[in-house]
Order: sequence, then C-alpha cells, then structure tokens
Amino acid sequence: MLEYKTPWQLLAAVQLSAQCTDVMVNKVTPALFAKYPTAEATANAPIEEIERLIHYTGFYHNKAKSLKGAAQMVVEKFGGQVPAAMDELLELPGVARKTANVILGNAFGVVEGIAVDTHVSRVSQRLGLTTNTNPEKIEKDLMRILAKKEWFDFTYRIIDHGRAVCKAPTPRCEICLLNQLCPSSTA
Repeated sequence: MLEYKTPWQLLAAVQLSAQCTDVMVNKVTPALFAKYPTAEATANAPIEEIERLIHYTGFYHNKAKSLKGAAQMVVEKFGGQVPAAMDELLELPGVARKTANVILGNAFGVVEGIAVDTHVSRVSQRLGLTTNTNPEKIEKDLMRILAKKEWFDFTYRIIDHGRAVCKAPTPRCEICLLNQLCPSSTA
C-alpha cells in the first residue's frame, strides 16, 4: 500500500511504483516529499536531484523525467492541482489508464475503470476472465463482466490474491479458494 498525503503525492508514488515494490517506493518517498512536497516544488526541482532521491526505484532517469514533466503540466495546465478527470490525467507524462484509475479512485473517489497491473493481468488470465494480454483490453473485458460498483475493490482484491496465493511463477492452487472454478488450477 503506497503512502501519501495528497493527490500529487499519490500520483508521484504510483509513477515510481512501476517495476518496483510498494515497500521500496515507501522508503524513497519520505525524502522526496520532504524536499518536494507539491507539484510546484517538483516542477522546479533539478532533474538530477529527483533522480538521486528516487534512484532505488529503478528506471530513475525515465521516472524522474516523467515525474518532472507531470509536475510541470499540473502546474501550467491545471493550476497546481492534480486533475480529477480521466482524460486530463491521461495527458500527463507517465500516466496511463492504470495510474489514472488508481488516482481517480483513491484520491477523488471516482471510479471510471479497473486498474490493471501485473497481478490483475495474471490472475484474470488464469481465472479465464480474459484472454487478452494488453492492459486496456483486459480492463475492458473485466468491465464487461463486473458490476461497476465492484470495479474499485476488485483491483485490490485481485492484487492481494496475486501476491499471496496466485503468485507469478508458482501459484499456490492447493490453498486457493477458487481452485474448483479456476481453469488454470493444478489442485
């Protein structure tokens, strides 16, 4: 679970979480947010300093570039406030639908879709809920079969299940509550 206090900090943390654990992001963000707590501060930060602060999240050159670019756009186009609309969030550098869905749902209570990360993708495929591998297509498949009121919670339930039971190389089918329904079960 990412730790943040503002929509901007959530946006930054989600961007840093790509190919990185929440645990590592939560180790890095206190120093980042202490020095650059707002979009304005981040927009004006030297890129080398952002890179130094986020280095341990991996891919720090690209992440710093996206983070600074998003901060600049938030300041210049959105008056320093993270937008609360999908189409506006998708304009920000480093923000795709997964990030936008996480920000909308957690920061603003707006549910427009399902955040598809690697866990949601893997578990949805194993359960036979989708045959797609593209996150946007997976999201559309899931949105068709789930009631909208389930979309937000579904993401986090599946992420937890993917981390604890339906693990990447070796799923723990023998303890899975869904093993009788799952076409991929080995139990």
